[in-house]
Amino acid sequence: MNRAKRIDARPLDLRRGRVELTHGAGGRATAQLIAELFAPCFDRGDNPWLRQGNDQAILPPPAGRLAMSTDCHVVTPLFFPGGDIGTLAVNGTVNDLAMGGAQPLYLSAGFILEEGFPLADLQRVAQSMAQAAATAGVHLVTGDTKVVERGKADGLFITTAGVGVVPEGVALDGANAQPGDAIIVSGDLGDHGMAILSQREALALDSPIESDCAALGGLVAHMLAHCRSLRLLRDPTRGGLANTLNELCQQSGVGMRITEAALPIRPAVRAACEFFGLDPLYLANEGKLIAVCAADDAAALISAMHAHPLGRQAAVIGEVCADTHGFVRMTTPFGGERLLDWLQGEMLPRIC
Repeated sequence: MNRAKRIDARPLDLRRGRVELTHGAGGRATAQLIAELFAPCFDRGDNPWLRQGNDQAILPPPAGRLAMSTDCHVVTPLFFPGGDIGTLAVNGTVNDLAMGGAQPLYLSAGFILEEGFPLADLQRVAQSMAQAAATAGVHLVTGDTKVVERGKADGLFITTAGVGVVPEGVALDGANAQPGDAIIVSGDLGDHGMAILSQREALALDSPIESDCAALGGLVAHMLAHCRSLRLLRDPTRGGLANTLNELCQQSGVGMRITEAALPIRPAVRAACEFFGLDPLYLANEGKLIAVCAADDAAALISAMHAHPLGRQAAVIGEVCADTHGFVRMTTPFGGERLLDWLQGEMLPRIC
């Protein structure tokens, strides 16, 4: 028994150690994992809620309407150009809050770990989450860890939930689009999906593609300050631009018409899509947004977005139109028309 206590008291080997089943058992090993790996990442002296160490975080009530979102993250590979599962877990949730005009405040995180997962990789992910949270201005205030047997998971899964506050006067909703409104995207499309695929396939590209994973709260606040007619926001993650526009048409009971030549897509992404036989309009994005506003305000909104680092490639790509069928149509460079239907099946699994 004394020997067991001495073993438990040894510091974690964060360079060579691996996750063991005891790390998820709720005993001394779990407490040690929290104290030596998670706590130093998520509490850097400014997180009294996490430091309380209770089964819940008791938070001060904010002024305004509460917004809440939750996400599960199963991306493979766990580390990719431009980010990792940790940055994805934080940014994915804070962006969902921001699309409602909410200022993200607090996060929770649940970790499903596979026995044998390297502690060094877990620490790297936790550090990425901490950095992403700091950039987004949120605190991770509570969490949980479970460990499953070797072979029962794919290294690491993360679930995150977020709480934010919507200021008075902000009413963004997917049902707000009106015929005549302008449709805007904040930047280049398809970067995240192609970054994941190129990493999986070890594709050596002349121009390496990085994920666009980023927190959009600052851009959204900037847009709200410069456009009173902003109707709605949505981040085109799984299913990409095409699926997201179909969702918005269904919610608002309208149609949409976009112009292919206006779509911002990097040449490297276009080339890689041609190589793999994929459509960039259905590829995931993790740091871009779609905005719909009154047409008269589109130029001013674009100008404001161009002044923000995450909106420098923003462009008007089309307009909302009356359509009882709710179709999304795209005008091609040759003057033809293509119907952008809902994605059938899964073009690229495990991207987020």
